[in-house]
Amino acid sequence: MIWQVPQIWEGGDVFILGGGPSIIKQFDIPESLVINVLTKKKPISVYSEYLSLLHNKHVIGVNTSFLIGEWVDFIFFGDNGFLLQNQCELAEHIGLKISCHPQTEKYNWIKYVCRDKSKVRGISTNPKAISWNGNSGASAINIAIHTGAKRIILLGFDMKLDDSKKQHWHNHYNKYGQPVVDTRHKRHTLPFDRHLRGFPEIAKDAKKIGVEILNANPDSAIDVFKKINVKDIL
Repeated sequence: MIWQVPQIWEGGDVFILGGGPSIIKQFDIPESLVINVLTKKKPISVYSEYLSLLHNKHVIGVNTSFLIGEWVDFIFFGDNGFLLQNQCELAEHIGLKISCHPQTEKYNWIKYVCRDKSKVRGISTNPKAISWNGNSGASAINIAIHTGAKRIILLGFDMKLDDSKKQHWHNHYNKYGQPVVDTRHKRHTLPFDRHLRGFPEIAKDAKKIGVEILNANPDSAIDVFKKINVKDIL
């Protein structure tokens, strides 16, 4: 059954927690702790106390972000492979699980919203659908707008490697967050060019409907939203 996103956060702020490594700097997480997480000596949840200012906010966690804490209200993912790899942990988390992948409709504990085929990029106004925009982070913006948010703050939306060549603040997908090596062509494959394509349309549509989107990473490759430091908001 297709779920209709309720306007439970109407007029409020919504923080979307992505996977970019800028979160480490934005929240002053010690490098020694980061190394322990990357080497799996400590669980991802040890980051929670450093993000304590988000604990009483409206938060949508994208993909692996849900592992940081039970205070993540919504968990959004668009990849069925992510579900298959994290099914037990996802099912146990108290947050609301939402996905736009058609294979997830068969799970009664996942809220399924379909991908708007008539609006592939930008923001769908259908509360039972989202514009896919090529990645889960961009799609989560559409979920936030459906909840009635008037201001959305993006965290970890880097769309680039950091100075240490890390793609994520974790190594949940592959070793040390490094890009996957394409052995056939002897090069690194990165998704950023594809992921960036939807944001200009998102910015245009958000302006039309009066929703402010702020990018809490001054060094983000996304250049269509006002960039801020997260401390300016929190």
